[in-house]
Amino acid sequence: MAQITIEGLSKSYGMKDLFKNIGFVINDEDKIGLIGINGTGKSTLLKIIAGQEAPDSGSIIAGKGTRVEFLSQATVFYDDLTVLEQVLEGDSEIFRTLREYESCLEHSDKNPGDSTYTDLLMKLSEEMTRLDAWELESQIKTILTKLSITNFDQPVKELSGGQKKRLALAASLIRPCDLLILDEPTNHMDNEIIDWLETYLQNRKGALLMITHDRYFLDRVTNRILEIDHGNLYAYDGNYSTFLGKKLERIEMSESLERKRENLYRRELAWIRRGAQARSTKQKARIDRFNTLKDTSYVRNDQNVEITVGYTRLGKKTIELHNISKAYPDKVLFKDLTYHVLPDDRIGIIGANGAGKTTLLRSIIGQVALSSGSVELGPTLNIGHFTQESDDMDLDQRAIDYIKDTAEYISTEDGQKLSATVMLEKFLFDDELQYAPISSMSGGERRRLYLLKILMMAPNVLILDEPTNDLDIDTLKVLEGYIDDFNGIVITVSHDRYFLDRICNKIFAFEQGGQVVTFTGNYSEYQTYLKTHQASLIAANSESDVPKKTKAAKVRTEKIKMTWQEKKDYESIEEDIMTLETQLEEIDRKLAANQTDFVVLQELSEEKEKAEETLLEKMGYYEYLEDLAEQIKQQ
Repeated sequence: MAQITIEGLSKSYGMKDLFKNIGFVINDEDKIGLIGINGTGKSTLLKIIAGQEAPDSGSIIAGKGTRVEFLSQATVFYDDLTVLEQVLEGDSEIFRTLREYESCLEHSDKNPGDSTYTDLLMKLSEEMTRLDAWELESQIKTILTKLSITNFDQPVKELSGGQKKRLALAASLIRPCDLLILDEPTNHMDNEIIDWLETYLQNRKGALLMITHDRYFLDRVTNRILEIDHGNLYAYDGNYSTFLGKKLERIEMSESLERKRENLYRRELAWIRRGAQARSTKQKARIDRFNTLKDTSYVRNDQNVEITVGYTRLGKKTIELHNISKAYPDKVLFKDLTYHVLPDDRIGIIGANGAGKTTLLRSIIGQVALSSGSVELGPTLNIGHFTQESDDMDLDQRAIDYIKDTAEYISTEDGQKLSATVMLEKFLFDDELQYAPISSMSGGERRRLYLLKILMMAPNVLILDEPTNDLDIDTLKVLEGYIDDFNGIVITVSHDRYFLDRICNKIFAFEQGGQVVTFTGNYSEYQTYLKTHQASLIAANSESDVPKKTKAAKVRTEKIKMTWQEKKDYESIEEDIMTLETQLEEIDRKLAANQTDFVVLQELSEEKEKAEETLLEKMGYYEYLEDLAEQIKQQ
């Protein structure tokens, strides 16, 4: 594939223009992230490029034989097929041969003495070798395994919703194509799978175009960003971090042009008011220029989602988990978890799909019965529970009525009273959307509406189950800002590593056997802690040849007392931190004294980087020990 050229695309629904006369080129090595607020037409644009929807105008020009593979958010599944057969759906010669071979192999097992199947198997085997289909089949099974699907003969109808999502992703990744289009590939994926998918897409040959709200994913995979904003398309070379800087430059330039336009507009307005209407034809041309200036603007007044909702004051007693466990006959989800939630806790819950994260949330608020233990909730708690499903929505209801069902008015932190209509406007619901049925909204717009409903309850405890699914980046940034100023408890299940790093100061990590590890710090600090301290903790506490992962989980979940090693570390860690800070000061002094010696500067820079990394690890460990000591004191 040399390139795919998109020219003059426009698309509207009813009175709403999604995008107008946009164009861009997709080259062989492009890895493009498409971003924009929900409802701007991102998914629609992908469908048009994939040939699943027609534009109102414009064209898509691709080389002969260019192959496009599209992972939509609504994949068609065939319940009568097995997992492997679903992946092998496709029209290419290699997929037809693989399907025939798998079918023939199944029948030959049932009819071992039938020479017809033996001859056909031999013929298909030769064809498989010619097409190198053996390697493709191996790749398919490897990818399925990486996506935690290991029973290749399992009927599709037996799969959960999350498994079907991963199956659809596997099928898209393995089918040969020149352009791979992915619509929200990280939704409902756990962190381990997302890490693997990042690496896979980084190394994959061919063009990539995707929508995702995972900012770390965008940063690590993409080399171009396309943004849809007010019907226009803006292109930026580089990843998400580069985009942020370049967008700021674009806004500043637009603002400068707007200021110049406004100055010229004021001069022209003064001239017009002096009675220019009666002057010559040449002067009338100036009137036309004035009218053009009046209707032109270089700056769009971007509306930002504003969250200024107040909250209910939180009392001294919050949430107390007393040795809680939840198990089913065939699986232990979590066991023996004890924790007293602090008023400023921002807890991120992580773990594999199906580990029991959502069940833990629902157990805390009493929606799921515990197998043992108890949960005590303080009398002043006002819990806002943001679920994955938003299943209380009546799709025939208007947005304004959906919000008014919760509150006609809401008090803000500064004491103002805002109506439901005003709050909807702050959440980017214009008059048309406010009175439109919820069924006409995009998935992201519905999630934004649901978030507003939860926040209008003025909660002092936010329990968020996968809040980043289907919310656009702008909404996520404002939600994060709201949490910064939120005087209450936040407990969230999320696979979004950026979100977990941005808001969390505690991590609950689900491990094997129902163990839940509690850690002070955000997601990245927890990952660093695991790498740095797991081996030493195992060595200090090992009494038998217990497998490392199990032993580490045991050590880190028994937080009601310090281990011998933790006590020893706690006594010396402050001194260690002071030593490292002194070392960094000395390195800075040497750097200042050797500005002209490149070799020395390089060595000192490397030394400083290692010292800073060690200091960060020590400080994270110190916070963990301090929190542990505090919990022991509270017992």
